[in-house]
Amino acid sequence: MFESCAELVREYADLELQLADPSVHGDQGLARKLGRRYAELGPVVSAYRQWLAITDDVAAAKELAAEDESFAAEMPALVATEVEATERLTTLLLPRDPMDDKDVIVEIKSGEGGEESALFAGDLARMYLRYAERRGWQTEVLEAVESDLGGFKDVAIAVKTKGVPVPGEAPFARLKFEGGVHRVQRVPTTESQGRIHTSAAGVLVLPEAEDVEVEIDQNDLRIDVFRSSGPGGQSVNTTDSAVRITHIPTGVVVSCQNEKSQLQNKESAMRILRARLLAAAQEAAAKDASDARRSQVRTVDRSERIRTYNFPENRLNDHRVGFKSHNLDQILDGDLDAVIQACIDADNNAKLTSGGSV
Repeated sequence: MFESCAELVREYADLELQLADPSVHGDQGLARKLGRRYAELGPVVSAYRQWLAITDDVAAAKELAAEDESFAAEMPALVATEVEATERLTTLLLPRDPMDDKDVIVEIKSGEGGEESALFAGDLARMYLRYAERRGWQTEVLEAVESDLGGFKDVAIAVKTKGVPVPGEAPFARLKFEGGVHRVQRVPTTESQGRIHTSAAGVLVLPEAEDVEVEIDQNDLRIDVFRSSGPGGQSVNTTDSAVRITHIPTGVVVSCQNEKSQLQNKESAMRILRARLLAAAQEAAAKDASDARRSQVRTVDRSERIRTYNFPENRLNDHRVGFKSHNLDQILDGDLDAVIQACIDADNNAKLTSGGSV
């Protein structure tokens, strides 16, 4: 059982030696790659060593129990600890999404419902910003198109972790199940009769791509500049600072007008474009992948309604995993861990059922 762990322990020890070599750190790209793998293997190696120790204790207690009844009395607690250690190690050995250690770009778009949908998109944006703040992540609004009442027709937020994250704790690992249609039920501020309306906003969660992961030929790009629209500030609406980039082979179009500088808007648009192209490449590759992998990619499809936010009942329902909570106000304030963990647990259980392993 867990035969593969011995090789992982050897790899972990080898990585430790490499990272102790000062020459390795002369290549920052290599050092980051080795550091991420080292961080990924750390919890597995630790859990494996704990599992070995407890299985040895159980085996010794079984031998001694035949001669001394006091050891037999300890067996139930030891066996329970062994089961717990086995389950933890099994979960850690499940196949990981290769994008799990990445930062993300979260795009939120208003949908059906007009101004109410745009206001809800604003609520979702604030929810993710507050969640990121709770976890100590850094955020940057790359693009935001505001509505007349202060919501968002479209907003893109970059979420970055600090340093090398613990496996399963990076932004994409935690936020990837947020992709889809989020439905809201409440009395809009524009409703004079007090009637409950239903509207929706779409969320797309993209792992942020590094330059080396997505090769973009500059000849494949059409870059247009235009005058920014919307509220803006001084000079925002008076210069051609807004940028629209079209990736001709795929037809993907990204527009950015948040910054006063045309160069800054171009950089933001390129970040979003790289993330979208990486996600598209993943989705194409996933057509031939396992059901478990395909289910993860599927969550970024905005055509899938995943969640309902019911304001009158202060209730949130996640329709994929049956999660229900009556603390919607706290969730919208960034207390998202419980609903996110329910999605992660369901995904892990699906992998266990399908027999997935490293």
